[in-house]
Amino acid sequence: MCGIAGELRFDGREPDLAALARMNARQRRRGPDSGGVFAQAGHAFGHRRLKIMDLSESAQQPMFDPSLGMGIVFNGAIYNHPELRKELEGLGYVFYSHGDTEVLLKAYHAWGEDFVKRLNGMFAFAIWERDSGRLLLGRDRLGIKPLYYAPSSGGLRFASSLPALLDAGDVDTTIDAQALNFYLSFHAVVPAPMTMYKGVRKLAPGTLMRIEADGRRSERTFWSLAYPQAAEDEGRSFEEWTEILLEGLRAAVKRRLVADVPVGALLSGGVDSSLIVGLMAEAGVTDLRTYNVGFEDVGGEKGNEFEYADIVANRFGTIHERIFVPESDLLARLPEAVHAMSEPMVSHDCIGFYLLSEAVSRHSKVVQSGQGADEVFGGYHWYPRLDGSAQPVADYLAAFRDRDFDEYTRVVSSEWLAGDESAAFVAERFAAPGASDPVDKALRLDTTVMLVDDPVKRVDNMTMAFGLEARVPFLDHELVELAARIPARHKLAHGGKGVLKEAARKVIPAAVIDRPKGYFPVPALKYLQGSVLERVRDALNSQAARERGLFRRDYVDMLLSDPGAHITPLRGSKLWQLGLLEWWLQTHSGASH
Repeated sequence: MCGIAGELRFDGREPDLAALARMNARQRRRGPDSGGVFAQAGHAFGHRRLKIMDLSESAQQPMFDPSLGMGIVFNGAIYNHPELRKELEGLGYVFYSHGDTEVLLKAYHAWGEDFVKRLNGMFAFAIWERDSGRLLLGRDRLGIKPLYYAPSSGGLRFASSLPALLDAGDVDTTIDAQALNFYLSFHAVVPAPMTMYKGVRKLAPGTLMRIEADGRRSERTFWSLAYPQAAEDEGRSFEEWTEILLEGLRAAVKRRLVADVPVGALLSGGVDSSLIVGLMAEAGVTDLRTYNVGFEDVGGEKGNEFEYADIVANRFGTIHERIFVPESDLLARLPEAVHAMSEPMVSHDCIGFYLLSEAVSRHSKVVQSGQGADEVFGGYHWYPRLDGSAQPVADYLAAFRDRDFDEYTRVVSSEWLAGDESAAFVAERFAAPGASDPVDKALRLDTTVMLVDDPVKRVDNMTMAFGLEARVPFLDHELVELAARIPARHKLAHGGKGVLKEAARKVIPAAVIDRPKGYFPVPALKYLQGSVLERVRDALNSQAARERGLFRRDYVDMLLSDPGAHITPLRGSKLWQLGLLEWWLQTHSGASH
């Protein structure tokens, strides 16, 4: 796990090595173990390394193979790299390192761009060819690893984080009106290729971008998710699917044990993380470290799931750590979490995940985490509403969208008012071939877009702020493809995630499964109170906010007059959405050099 960066010039000028150094420095926390730079003929590449696979200097990056005439910078983890290495050795390739980076380089040389279809893992990479001057950028199927880029008239820069590109300078930081509409509609989700800034784009998941020496760019999608509804799959019983799924889960968890350092687990106490811990123990992991974060109880709402995490930790004999975070610590450290965000994220989980990652990183460099199970296996409350729906787009929007377009027109100033982009986006995605059942349409959208640019991005940003690698077995692409074959009715069974819960019964204690789903909002963020409310008020009333003019003053004043009264359908604060965006913009406004 690492941070990558680079600059390409198409106008005969040399890359700005000082700008590259600033990008590398900004991403130091992603890769605290070492760093390097490689520059040649209009190309320059930077890398920050977190040593997980092949701890020797043989695997340092940027990696260049003179005999192949190719180089690479890579962020991620390829779990099947040992198998690919054997195959490549059979083709005559000789390796000088033992990690996954060199495997990628030689796989590209052997198989061309289609090599990505052989990879199982999470990745963002840049591979360059010395002789042709061509560059290939790639991002994994489910967008677990980020990749941002900033085109300019004479060149292009890329990095693992958006703020790194801002630190390089010369970025158009005009707000993208379409991105603003998505942000305020889908609780901060801005789908690729957009970001909040017009001058920064992000590569879509499952996509390759080829950049020629003269600057011509072309993209192609190498993976998409389909829900085939084959007759054989429809005919399988619930019990059969439970057994098939359990084998798929075992394989996904086992793959993510490939490392040259111990692999721990984040154990929330819910079904998903508990199942991962159980399968890691079943796979033979010894001295397994598990971690659980909890908060203060507020207003009769419980702030932790320590008791359920303890059940699992005791059952499997893990080295378990409870991490209790008082609300005062959450709020005091909130500015750090905002600074760690590549893009603005309104989820209350951000600050909790940030502090959890800090604690975990003291003992572990790699953990498995349970993100994605709700999207892949149908755990959210809007999926039953879509079952048999005659108007799935409208039903999805009613349950999921933070505000309809009529309200949106009262939020943003006229100059930033685009069309009803969010509704059009859902309609377009629902109409795409590959999913005919309304529930499957929603599962596909949530898995490939909403998950990528909310929980997955949050996990990457907050863990990498402390050089911690998080692996997400529920987003193993083979497991996701398997889940897509399972009829929706089996996922919706037992109040949601039915087939997953049934598989879990064969591994973990029933007490962890048969209980209400936990949700721990930070009250000061949900209802906006105390120091956070003052910070939001200051941000929205600041000179910078007034000059930016994103929001109508009467709408802002209405929210500020009663901060706790304006809650979205998914229990978020409408005021926090506006305040966090302005806070993030002021934090990440771009450096001037």
